[in-house]
Amino acid sequence: MSFQGKEFTPEMIQLIVNLKRSFDAEKRAGPVVATINPVQRVAKGLGIGEASVKRIMARYNKEGQQVIRRPYKPRGRPEYRVATNLQPIIREYIRFQNLGGQRVGVEQVRDYLKREYQAEIPSATLWRCFRRWGFVYGSGKNRSSLKERGYVILARRKYLRAKRANRNADGSLERAEVYLDETYINKNHSSRFTWYLEEDGPWVNKPSGKGPRFIIVHAITKDGWVDGAQLVFEAKKRSGDYHGQMDWENFSRWFTIQLLPNIAPNSLIIMDNAKYHNVLVDEAFPSSKTTKEQMQDWLTQNNYPWRVDMLRPELFELCKRLAPVPEFKLDKIAEAHGHKILRTPQYHPELQPIETCWAVVKNYMAASCDFTMASLKKNLPCGFAKVTPSTCKKVISKVVKQEDKFWMEDDQMEQISDEFEEDLVECVD
Repeated sequence: MSFQGKEFTPEMIQLIVNLKRSFDAEKRAGPVVATINPVQRVAKGLGIGEASVKRIMARYNKEGQQVIRRPYKPRGRPEYRVATNLQPIIREYIRFQNLGGQRVGVEQVRDYLKREYQAEIPSATLWRCFRRWGFVYGSGKNRSSLKERGYVILARRKYLRAKRANRNADGSLERAEVYLDETYINKNHSSRFTWYLEEDGPWVNKPSGKGPRFIIVHAITKDGWVDGAQLVFEAKKRSGDYHGQMDWENFSRWFTIQLLPNIAPNSLIIMDNAKYHNVLVDEAFPSSKTTKEQMQDWLTQNNYPWRVDMLRPELFELCKRLAPVPEFKLDKIAEAHGHKILRTPQYHPELQPIETCWAVVKNYMAASCDFTMASLKKNLPCGFAKVTPSTCKKVISKVVKQEDKFWMEDDQMEQISDEFEEDLVECVD
């Protein structure tokens, strides 16, 4: 490949400098240069390791003496998480296979994602995600397969029941529904795809790393963004996601000052289970700070029997079982203003329509990126404007269809389970 007329990257320039310095050192050393070990000479000249030279040449020869740009893969352990947009795809695929009576395993899901979405995910990463999302690998009807745990189905059913109770027969809502969420956008957030000459390869001159970021909090209804509810601020840290850079004080202040005054009376506010959404009231009992003596006193005052030889974990479990269900601070604030909070089941981003709105905003920001914070902030209003009331109506309607699909499929899964139990009883008899 000829580089004549091409713009060199800083890394390429440094390699040229290294090589020139190495040749100058050879010239000063004397008129004769040993050429017995070419790999060693290349490594020394470029200032890299011999193993790197051998690895590069082996790949170059294997691929027909062509330089092929490969996506960067970080070293170390496989990634811990799967991209959020793949969660609903994976869940739908597993449920579809189960409803169809087909066996489904980790490798099968992995092959499906690679074939249909070009997503290569290590098996260990998928396995960890399945466990975290509430799937279990166990015996199904005439097969072994991945299936959802009971607590996941229970949380989803409870949520769907509350959403359906808010619908009137004509499809209208008892309470206005408000969906809120948080996200972030990095300074270097840009599109991964570009047109390029095949002979040049997909070399894109862009800054390394993600850069500083803005954290964004907002809410939508079927009529679009909630007026006055937008919050944008620069994160103090560059590592982790926005959940590690938001806290109860910031969120509750936004919730009280910017959200509640700008939504319809008696609204149903829908959010996920972020840690700062679920802060318990101060008087919650028992808590991790409750002493053994305090638990004993509470049990005695409420006429609940307990034993002197009970350890603190035993007393904690007993108090937790007998005490009233603790309330969240945010729920108390919402109730004081005439609203009600409903939390989506964990790991169900497909039930949160604002996720699609974030995607619209981020796609615009990626297309308009010039890798500066000033431009990032300037382009945000245009990004938000891409999400219109029509957009919100469509994505909310799509989520309602997904809710109905979950409701129907859960019933079908229950029927399959009942039939399986009946077959087992007949086999035993």
